[in-house]
Amino acid sequence: MTFKSALTTSVSLLTVLSFSAPVFAQTDIDALYEAAKAEGMLTTIALPHSWCGYGKVIESFKAKYPGIEVNELNPDAGSADELEAIRANVGNMGPQAPDVLDIGLAFGPQAKEEGLLQPYMVSTWDDIPADAKDAEGYWYGDYYGAMAMLVNTDLVSTLPTDWSDLTKPEYANSVALAGDPRASNQAIQAVYAAGLAQTGTDEGAAQAGLDFFKAVNDAGNFVPVIGKAASVAQGTSPILIAWDYNLLAWRDSFEGNPQAEIVVPANGVVAGVYVQAISAHAPHPNAAKLWMEYLYSDEGQLGWLEGYCHPIRFNALADAGVIPQDLLDALPPAEAYAKAAFPSIEQQNAAKDVITSGWDSTVGANVQ
Repeated sequence: MTFKSALTTSVSLLTVLSFSAPVFAQTDIDALYEAAKAEGMLTTIALPHSWCGYGKVIESFKAKYPGIEVNELNPDAGSADELEAIRANVGNMGPQAPDVLDIGLAFGPQAKEEGLLQPYMVSTWDDIPADAKDAEGYWYGDYYGAMAMLVNTDLVSTLPTDWSDLTKPEYANSVALAGDPRASNQAIQAVYAAGLAQTGTDEGAAQAGLDFFKAVNDAGNFVPVIGKAASVAQGTSPILIAWDYNLLAWRDSFEGNPQAEIVVPANGVVAGVYVQAISAHAPHPNAAKLWMEYLYSDEGQLGWLEGYCHPIRFNALADAGVIPQDLLDALPPAEAYAKAAFPSIEQQNAAKDVITSGWDSTVGANVQ
């Protein structure tokens, strides 16, 4: 993938879509459903129900295709954990072997190269930008969002406006990441975003991010836990850094108790694409393919949009006029993302290597 650094360029890449994808015949979908129903199960991993509205998406899939149990493994796993789950279950046809993956962009090529994935092109394949999918169908972009902060304003009186604010004394014991930077793509991208705010360019951003979080930790502001909605609400980590779609969903779940606000930092706004893939060792390959067909259908894509994620087929849906206005109105204003950067896959891979290998030696905080 070659996403450019400028948002305008990235948006143009996401706009230049072809709408001539061959339609999967209904009889073929019926046959796929029957084959999936014979398998009886789909095993997912790392899909928290609040992430991109996955709870409703899963329930909608089960309602549309009765007879297929959805076995959900380790909802809080990171991308690296998902790949390890495949490695650890080669030859295992039981319920601990995942069929499908939802992983950070940088993990897609790695998993393909390692032979952990099998190719499959969904019927809406041509709606997915070429820059957001593997040409052979081993992985394909599903949705994207931007890194931001969720702040419990009942406990934090002054909102941070940029990454640099997080070292200030008023944020003592307040700042957490929504994952372990040694394994979680979400946390890796947060560290990279913080570094990008310091450097203004990709060069050196990963190390600058590590140095920045060392400063946050040395100031006594970093909380070494995997932050969640509950930790924000309870005050364990009143400032939580994560993808905007997660933060928006968590804010809504508070229902005003506590009061909370989303802050998109003034600099270092990093947008990230996640990808879907099917395990090369999937015990239920037909259920996995049916799941992909559902996720990339209009219904599945709108389900993600309802969960505040920009689905990869967003422009195709908009062109067809099928996006309800209330979903569009619920999204953050576009100007908040004016400086957003979409790191290329090469940049993400390089940053991942620096951050995962250097977190312990530079920051020294055991996130768990």
